[in-house]
Amino acid sequence: MNKLKDHVLSRKTFAIISHPDAGKTTLTEQLLLFGGAIRDAGTVKGKKTGKFATSDWMEIEKQRGISVTSSVMQFDYDGFRVNILDTPGHQDFSEDTYRTLTAVDSAVMIIDSAKGIEEQTLKLFKVCRMRGIPIFTFINKLDREGKAPLELLAELEEVLGIESYPMNWPIGMGKQFLGIYDRHHNRIEQFRVDKKDKFIPLNEDGEIDGEHSLKESPLYEQTLEEIMLLDEAGNEFSTERVAEGNLIPVFFGSALTNFGVQTFLESYLEFAPMPQARNSTAGKIDPLSEEFSGFIFKIQANMNPAHRDRIAFLRICSGKFDRGMNVTLPRTGKTIKIAQSTQFMADDRSTVEEAVAGDIIGLYDPGTYQIGDTLISGKDSFQYERLPQFTPELFVRVTAKNVMKQKHFHKGIQQLVQEGAIQLFKTVKTEEYLLGAVGQLQFEVFEHRMRNEYNVEVTMERLGSKIARWIENDEIDENLSNSRSLLVHDRYENKAFLFENDFALRWFQDKNPNIKLYNPMDLTE
Repeated sequence: MNKLKDHVLSRKTFAIISHPDAGKTTLTEQLLLFGGAIRDAGTVKGKKTGKFATSDWMEIEKQRGISVTSSVMQFDYDGFRVNILDTPGHQDFSEDTYRTLTAVDSAVMIIDSAKGIEEQTLKLFKVCRMRGIPIFTFINKLDREGKAPLELLAELEEVLGIESYPMNWPIGMGKQFLGIYDRHHNRIEQFRVDKKDKFIPLNEDGEIDGEHSLKESPLYEQTLEEIMLLDEAGNEFSTERVAEGNLIPVFFGSALTNFGVQTFLESYLEFAPMPQARNSTAGKIDPLSEEFSGFIFKIQANMNPAHRDRIAFLRICSGKFDRGMNVTLPRTGKTIKIAQSTQFMADDRSTVEEAVAGDIIGLYDPGTYQIGDTLISGKDSFQYERLPQFTPELFVRVTAKNVMKQKHFHKGIQQLVQEGAIQLFKTVKTEEYLLGAVGQLQFEVFEHRMRNEYNVEVTMERLGSKIARWIENDEIDENLSNSRSLLVHDRYENKAFLFENDFALRWFQDKNPNIKLYNPMDLTE
């Protein structure tokens, strides 16, 4: 038991969230570099060299320089095992990101110093707050001109409505960026100097003793004044408030030049929470319990196109996983032997023999699992909390261009729909295939993957935005279906109406008060 406890306590599992282009992928790679997981960091910007971001493995991501899938990476550092989940920054893939946030114990929020809090960052922050996830903030790109640090701090607190504590503070920025004043370690970390000169220790008053060229810079004096202001008027640091998600530790740095990243990583590991207890139908499940349990938060087809594989991503919530163990899937009551399991280093994978609470592993999925499934090893059956399901807003009618490719068409749709980024519907009367998504980019990714992974060209006819509402009633008159309120089945054979607009929805409800409609999103909030 003590050995298991030590292993669990060494786990730190977090998601990186940000607006696109804030530097999320670059920071991820620098962290992997410190963990020895990669030898050199190739950023998205370095396309001409043939290097691509380690966490961006899908072809469309390489072409566009964006992340549209959640990658999982694992590395060891200073006695800790770190699990990073790199989430899609693009808002069209927020559903994937929301589900990923259910699988972590903390989040790292990256903010571009020139742009401040952006729309997508705010949305993801609200989800973290709703789930009580502790947040650590890395304000990036200090080697470029940006907003004043005090302005960024005020914006952080005002827009997000949460108190913050700067763990370090920049000395200048852009071309005049000299380094950071590290409040936590009481030292100055200099920018672009020899390794031996990188750190300058500070005395008890938080100043440099003796002579030093940095003391001659007016930026040093300005920094000391700002530090005094933070000490007198700023928030006090509290480990408890950080753990509760009520205080955000803030770090400044430059991911691209790998400055301030190691300081951030070491402080994060010091204060980030260990694996947390999780809510289930049997109450909170202790991560230190010996009984294995976990839930599937993501399914990804064709991570290795050569093998046509499907991986279910499992967050282990309690106990210890051993390859070859038998587990129960409470949704079906069936027992499954897990013979094939994997751990991730972006697109590199290796077989994992054992893992503990806090770890993320991949299970080879022959079509057994669904997003949200609980797996348990004990006799007592329970299920973890339902995962968020978004209601699609945009719809297309989809067909295969070549009728001879129907088999590949159906297989591709089935597998990509099971990943959860798009939802599949069939019209009740004509059984036409409709796809629903939160954003347009999801359709583009679907079309791209059907062509590249299943060798099927598809035709997509836009139906525009619709309001989807599911039906509680067992029986429904199919004649109620028309162009303004289209009756469809979802992939689980549940019936739903796709309404043309709010007016059509209200009109239908007025005319058919006996029909009970609901929005699945309301069930998961």
